[in-house]
Amino acid sequence: MSDPFFQPPSGTDLPRYAGVPSFMRLPYLPPGHPRRGEVEIGIFGLPWDGATSNRPGARHGPRALRDASTMIRERNRATGQEPFKAARVADLGDVAMSPVDQDEALGNAQGFIRGVLGQGIRPFMVGGDHLCTLTVLRELRAVRGEAFGLVLLDSHTDLYPPYFGGETLTHGNPFRQAIEEGCLDPTRTVMVGMRGTSYNNEDFQYGWDRGVRIIPIEECMALGWPAVMQIVREVVGEGATYVSFDIDFVDPAYAPGTGTPEVGGPNSFEAIQCVRALRGLDVIGADLVEVSPPFDTGGITAWLGASVMFELLCAMQR
Repeated sequence: MSDPFFQPPSGTDLPRYAGVPSFMRLPYLPPGHPRRGEVEIGIFGLPWDGATSNRPGARHGPRALRDASTMIRERNRATGQEPFKAARVADLGDVAMSPVDQDEALGNAQGFIRGVLGQGIRPFMVGGDHLCTLTVLRELRAVRGEAFGLVLLDSHTDLYPPYFGGETLTHGNPFRQAIEEGCLDPTRTVMVGMRGTSYNNEDFQYGWDRGVRIIPIEECMALGWPAVMQIVREVVGEGATYVSFDIDFVDPAYAPGTGTPEVGGPNSFEAIQCVRALRGLDVIGADLVEVSPPFDTGGITAWLGASVMFELLCAMQR
């Protein structure tokens, strides 16, 4: 029987525009809260975009997504799932990440995530830019002691080497770094939706050389999304898998509020269908990143992001 403490208030009892916004109006359990150890899936924000190479603003993503997510209701009409009854889910708050010191910011994030995993909580990170994902992958690798699979829904591979001729990490290379550090099994890594212009083909070649399955948008459109997601399931198999959703996976006509938009992507419905197709995988963690409110139009990107978060939460149910 579900615990009433972990149930969000209904919009029929408290208007959705009222109250203090938390992710999906779930209970807010900061570090030290006596019931934090009961949480099964913990949603937390990494409000940081210090690795952004183009338009900044994703540091404001978690706050915008919290506000938009108050519109989420309890039941997934399409799948029949009620994720807040199936698992104890809570908002664990935001990590204090320095906006001017990358090492300090990433270190604080990893320390926070280490504490989350130490309590047996499955992580659901909300960014922030895509380098934030690396902090979760590192800590999952440390806890699990072995590499795991990845499903990436994105318009970029994020497999580039460090930019600007240096060694500083950016949101363009978290998965290259994760492979190099042994967090990800490249043969169980699949990337979907890549498109747009590029500097060169180095990112694709790096992935191909290591066995990463990259499905660019042209192949997606030729095969159809159900067939693409079947390939995804075949690549990751039954093993432990992390899911990362960059909001720029979606065409900017539907999600303009992001730092590096690429035209020609899936629409909102297709993106949600892709997430639903992940149900049944062994999802050990997930994230949604790169929502940039300063470039949003009428809040539509945040609303789509909150809806994708709900679908990811449903996909994480065991």
